[in-house]
Amino acid sequence: MDRGKVPRPALHGNKVNVTVEEMDGGNYTCHLSTDGQYLNHTLVLVQLDPDNMTVILEKTKHRHHGEESHIHCSGRNYNGSFHCTWKRTHSRSKAAVILVKAERNFQEIACDLDADGSGVHCQDPSCPYKEEQHHISITVYIHSISRLEAYTNSFYLREIVRPERLPNLRNTEEGVFSWDYPDSWDKPCTYFGLQFGVKVVSRGETCHSNKTISIETPDTTEENSYTLSVKRKKYVFCVRARDKYTQGPWSEWSYMSEYEE
Repeated sequence: MDRGKVPRPALHGNKVNVTVEEMDGGNYTCHLSTDGQYLNHTLVLVQLDPDNMTVILEKTKHRHHGEESHIHCSGRNYNGSFHCTWKRTHSRSKAAVILVKAERNFQEIACDLDADGSGVHCQDPSCPYKEEQHHISITVYIHSISRLEAYTNSFYLREIVRPERLPNLRNTEEGVFSWDYPDSWDKPCTYFGLQFGVKVVSRGETCHSNKTISIETPDTTEENSYTLSVKRKKYVFCVRARDKYTQGPWSEWSYMSEYEE
């Protein structure tokens, strides 16, 4: 520093306090003077008291277990990957997600927003063999115009893991059906065991039908094969799977039609 020169103080911006009433949010701009140069702008969003009614996302029933929620999550196995989705209300169809936060026991979980902004893929780094002691919590911050809302869901991975549809369903001999574990399911199968649900319905019915034609079914088994004693030659054999230890969500049905004359 040169002698005799007074040091110039560092420049600081002005602190401006703005009171935003009710829903008067939006872009607030700063100018050098009333009609002067534009300096910057700040987006101000208004978040109502949590007890107030939310209007941006719909509360819907999960199609597999019937639970009502704004956010629904599912995973195919215990490798830590899961997908969460939500649905905007018709009047707020253009609402935008500005932030998604997911964590377990204060440790952040990495997430990627879907291209349409209606879901998110996350990857929990926890070991699949480790007993879960803490919930996963996910919060979605979404805004419509100047209204900001936050939606939260929490769960254990074991509550949302749902196996994929069972592959290679086949009839190896008369009345004997067998199938394989899904390729995406965790191994070894002795540790990550599945329980299988079996049903036989009339020809032309779907596996969701209650019109069963066998007193043996619906039934469950832990073997990946099943022997029927059905005399009729026209029926649909249905099978699905779930984690046998946690009794979590069922997979989609796999089915095979028997139409022999």
